[in-house]
Parts: sequence; C-alpha cells; structure tokens
Amino acid sequence: MSRTEKEAQKCLGKVYLVGAGPGDPGLMTLKGKGLLEGADVVIYDALVSPAILAMINPQAEKINAGKRMGRHSLLQAETTHLLIEKAQENAVVVRLKGGDPFIFGRGGEEMADLVQAGVSVEVVPGITAGIAASAYAGIPLTHRSYSSSVTFVTGHESAGKYKPQVNWQAIAHGSETIVIYMGIHNLPYIVEELKQAGLDSDTPIALVRWGTRPEQEELIGTIATIIGQVEETGFSAPAIAVIGSVVNLHSILSGCRPV
Repeated sequence: MSRTEKEAQKCLGKVYLVGAGPGDPGLMTLKGKGLLEGADVVIYDALVSPAILAMINPQAEKINAGKRMGRHSLLQAETTHLLIEKAQENAVVVRLKGGDPFIFGRGGEEMADLVQAGVSVEVVPGITAGIAASAYAGIPLTHRSYSSSVTFVTGHESAGKYKPQVNWQAIAHGSETIVIYMGIHNLPYIVEELKQAGLDSDTPIALVRWGTRPEQEELIGTIATIIGQVEETGFSAPAIAVIGSVVNLHSILSGCRPV
C-alpha cells in the first residue's frame, strides 16, 4: 500500500464534486446549495460566480484552485493532493466546479484519483454552460424544424498539435447543432477546419459570453464572417460557440431572456 493510500485511509470526511452551473445563482441545484451551506472546506474554480460563492458557509475555509488560459492557481495534481489532505481533517469538503463536473470539467479525472486513493467521493451534477447559455440567448439546441441532434465538443486544443484529439472533419457533419466549449482562443483554427470539412460558409454561428450572468452578451454571425467580427469587436472568453441553423431563432427568442 502506498503512502498516499495509507494517508487516505485516515480520512474523516467526504469530498463532493459539485457543479455550480454557469453563473446564475438561481440555476444552482438545491443539493449543491445545501452542501455549500454546510461545508467545512470549499475548493472552487475561477469561473464560479460571486453570487454562488456567497452561498458558502461563512465559517468554511475557501481556496481558489481556478484555471484560466495561461493562469493556473493550482496544478491538477496539487488540487487532488489538497482534496485528500482536507478530507483527512474535515467532514464535508466541496470541490466546486463551474457548469457540470463531468462536462469538460475534469471531474472524472479528479474523482478517479480520489477513488484510487481511497477517499469517499460523490458527484453532484450541475447545469452545463452549453445548455444554459444557449437557452438564455434564445437558441434552442434542438428543434423539430431545425435540428434533431447536437454535439458537445471542446475547442481547447493547440492548433499546432501533431495529432489533435478532436476530429473536426467528423464533427462538421456529425450532427445538426455543434456546441463548442473553450473555443474562442482557437476559433480561427476551428472555423478553418470546419470549412475544409465542407461546412457551408453561410452556416450561422453564435458566440455567447458570460452565459446566464447579468453581463451576458452574444455575437451572431456565420462561419464566413465570425472571425472578422471577433477581431473587430474584441469579443473574448469565457464563451461558448453554437453552430447550426438553430442560431437563426436567436432573433425571435432572445427577447425572452430570464431575469
């Protein structure tokens, strides 16, 4: 038995991987809110909104483990070690992650490491940004007249990778709606890949920034125009991209945004 496993056996508490949702505190699950209110320690990500952080037990220890492009508060291995350490000393340890822990949130990796170390762990799902931000922008991801399929894909890959993990050639024709997470930085590369795959240049695309928050904003264009629009407006992350004919519904439905 390794030293880490021996240490983990001494754990008094349990780690909860909690999805905070995309930002609107009203979208936080009741179970997640209850855990924040009773937590001894909360280790949270960079994109968790201040309104949700305000739900945390005032007596709890709060640790920022956020990761943003080029700015890492803690390395992934350090975060896992910290979770194990805190579970040895506290009954309720919350790992608070933006969106849903298992949708491009590294929740599966963290949970596997904790389980391997013998730490008791439970996942509490959250509403993922791809669904919520699109809805708040008046873009239904599926619609009987426009789209019967949707693909969620990460855009957080280096354009210079020898063998990219995302097959954009297949993605371009795999479904009628494409939702791209963390893709703003690599958007020129992604758009070019989709064009090369034969996606029509007139295909609508929406970029939704700070989805579900008061500062939410959208940029609507086409595959042919969107890169120029981003450069002209200075549109930046964090944002998702929605590609497909459902984007055309934005002009009709966006006036009904939740408040």
